[in-house]
Amino acid sequence: MTKVALSGAGGIVGSILRKGLRERGIDLRAAGGSRPLTPMFDGEDVMHGDLRDATVVDRLLDGIDVLIHMAGTSVEKPLPEIIENNLRALYEVYEGARRHKVRRVVFASSNHAFGMHPVGQRLRLDAAYRPDGFYGLSKVWGEALARMYWDKHGIEGISLRIGTTMGKPPENERHLSTWMGTDDLLQLVQRCIEAPNVGYAAVWGISDNRRAYYDLSEGNAIGYRPQQSAEDWAAEVLAQPNPLDPVAQRFQGGGFVTIDYTPPDQRPEVLR
Repeated sequence: MTKVALSGAGGIVGSILRKGLRERGIDLRAAGGSRPLTPMFDGEDVMHGDLRDATVVDRLLDGIDVLIHMAGTSVEKPLPEIIENNLRALYEVYEGARRHKVRRVVFASSNHAFGMHPVGQRLRLDAAYRPDGFYGLSKVWGEALARMYWDKHGIEGISLRIGTTMGKPPENERHLSTWMGTDDLLQLVQRCIEAPNVGYAAVWGISDNRRAYYDLSEGNAIGYRPQQSAEDWAAEVLAQPNPLDPVAQRFQGGGFVTIDYTPPDQRPEVLR
């Protein structure tokens, strides 16, 4: 049986995966951060620690075939924190994967690697990166790292460009484009574990949303086929005021865009 490790198991997405993957028969080791995890069931394989520490990484990856890497800073923060948690820790994880001959690493990328694209565009998998902050920028680096470790070291990599997944229905207009339901999340990660001969691939991590920013019609390398749709809640969501400011409504990254944003009238003059 394939042995799977899950980092970031104490977060919202990690907690969903701990329960759901167990119910699907996945042999899982769950890793939290600085605080110990409380086991969800008898005999659960749990651990915790700082992934910048190679000895912690070694405990996480000993005997592991596939790593689902959900750990790291998941919101916009000052650059030093992003560097420590999303760059340095990811490097340590990949070096640990080399030491332990982990076959595949599934990297939690983000829609925020593309957040400066206008909302009117529908992106294909080869779309240009346009990060909306340091968090999104770290995901661009992570996708490139995953690609490099496949090309140079033969560790398969899947970059999951996750939209909005929180274990509950969409709450605002942007979510109608970015939402991913729990059933789809579990299917997505199971396909990441079980799909053969992936090499390196990127996959949009959203449900089959009619208003999606991303073009799901081109398919993907792991055979993920979302079954849920945010449109089921569209009437209820659209009856409420849009909570985003005018700038955030223009760009796919939403509220992340307006953090430390320079308005056009305060920017350097562009020569024409």
